Amino acid sequence: MPGYSEDYDADVLSSQELRTDASNKKSVDQINEKSVESYASNAEVGATNPTMFRRFVDSFKPAEDNKHSEVDSDVERNGDAAYSVNTDTHLKKAMKTRHVIMMTLGTGIGTGLLVANAKGLHFGGPAALVIGYGLVSMVTYIMIQAAGEMAVAYPTLPGNFNTYASIFVSKPFGFATVWLFCIQWLTVLPLELITASLIIKYWTEKVNADVFVVIFYVFLLFIHFIGVKAYGETEFVFNLCKILMIAGFIIFSIVVNCGGAGHDGYIGGKYWHSPGAFAGTNAAERFKGVCYVLVSGYFSYGGTELYVLSVNEQENPRKSTPIAAKQSIYRILVIYLLTMILIGFTVPFNDDQLMGAGGSATHASPYVLAASIHGVRVVPHIINAVILIAVISVANSSLYAAPRLLCSLAEQGYAPKFMTYVDREGRPLYALLACAVFGVIAFSACSDQEEQVFTWLAAIAGLSELFTWSSIMLSHVRFRQAMKLQGRDLNEVGYIANTGYWGSVYGVVFNILVFIAQFWVALAPPKSPITAQSFFESYLAFPIWIAFYFGYMIWNKDYTFLNPLDKIDLDHHRRIYDPEVLKQEDMENKERVRNGNIWTKLKWFWC
Repeated sequence: MPGYSEDYDADVLSSQELRTDASNKKSVDQINEKSVESYASNAEVGATNPTMFRRFVDSFKPAEDNKHSEVDSDVERNGDAAYSVNTDTHLKKAMKTRHVIMMTLGTGIGTGLLVANAKGLHFGGPAALVIGYGLVSMVTYIMIQAAGEMAVAYPTLPGNFNTYASIFVSKPFGFATVWLFCIQWLTVLPLELITASLIIKYWTEKVNADVFVVIFYVFLLFIHFIGVKAYGETEFVFNLCKILMIAGFIIFSIVVNCGGAGHDGYIGGKYWHSPGAFAGTNAAERFKGVCYVLVSGYFSYGGTELYVLSVNEQENPRKSTPIAAKQSIYRILVIYLLTMILIGFTVPFNDDQLMGAGGSATHASPYVLAASIHGVRVVPHIINAVILIAVISVANSSLYAAPRLLCSLAEQGYAPKFMTYVDREGRPLYALLACAVFGVIAFSACSDQEEQVFTWLAAIAGLSELFTWSSIMLSHVRFRQAMKLQGRDLNEVGYIANTGYWGSVYGVVFNILVFIAQFWVALAPPKSPITAQSFFESYLAFPIWIAFYFGYMIWNKDYTFLNPLDKIDLDHHRRIYDPEVLKQEDMENKERVRNGNIWTKLKWFWC
């Protein structure tokens, strides 16, 4: 018998002898108790120390019930600062603050920013690129603030921001938006893998592209079958590489523009004059170029909202979420706006190697072209390698987001119930397997229509961000309205968005205008003939959303346009914070900063 030892036999014999002596009865009971504990302990060692393989197999078993009726583990650590209503999550809290902050800075830096913006530069020109990204950046910050406020208020809500629309707007609106968002992230995996094969073509076209797709595909599945901690650590490393590359590119492009590297000498604003700041020849074409860039901007910023999706797996949402939301402004200003400006100063919009130009057999990222067209050696290869890492990183994020979206849909009753299965390591297992199957679309990389497949997949991804961000900001508007109507104290929320109620109103209105502008661009694309194919390449996500919206209404006979504000359940999965305790904590933090050294004050101001 496992764990059975000679010590146990000796203990039993001793106990039998001692039973004959009534005066030692107390000792007998103590020895018997000790011997039984010893046996149980030895037996338990054999049962609870399985092999690594056995532990891995057992990790796929259903997660143990982790329900708390009043206070969850995070709230217990925070004392009386808050209490939660209906907390129930099987997702593991393996995300640390450093993971979330790095995800906020780096997640989403992939195909949109590093590759697909080549079309924006080609069709719009450098000025249109900067204007378009500047307008989208404002909405991005508003969305981050709105999502951050609601994430801290509802940290254990299944599906997080994907559930907001169903609660605060309507179920048909929530169903259509979340399914479109889910389809977007399902397509991101094959999209990024195809992009990776396009990037590798910069080095060689002799090896079949599917060879690289297989390598990356297996690598990503390996990460996600290990668990959330592996995803967090790999994303930390990937995003660090991306941030370092962006920092290096900023320095490098300034040096090239000033004539410190390459064979073109001082460039300055040359490309803003020849071929020009805008690609169009008249006001209408120039405005259309800006409109074209807008959706490219949303596609590039796609994934910014994912830091909120990880709230269920953060150790301290009230600490990490506001910090991540605050630091996102650096990502907006430096990673996106500054690099767009520098690309416009180093790459002409009429270069035939830009995607969409069609004048070259191979197309490269504008970041790579900024070095290669000026005769700089080695650097293009380094940039291309980091872009490859960035693309794999976004594919990694898609395998994190898409299964959790499917799980969220199932929990809301919008997808098959078996998708709610979460194993002991916090993996939404069946949803992860479904996403892995969807990823095989990437094996079209060896086809001659590789760029066409890329275009169709990107057609869904770009516009769906508009729906998702609109739903987050509209839900925030409705949340504030419901709080006011029901007489709730806003200070109970825990984190109040800097952009406030009117910021979200502006974001929703601006997004509606972008939908209209994109419809115009889809009907009459720049530098292209008007065809049904070109329309759906730009506007495919809209008819999909309409089909989901009215399909849900008709199937479920639910014709609700907006949920009544007085009927919205504000306490469902809400963490209600004590305003007095929060005020005291803020005062203590300010006092600590006031009495701290200069580095403490700088860290508090910037971070």
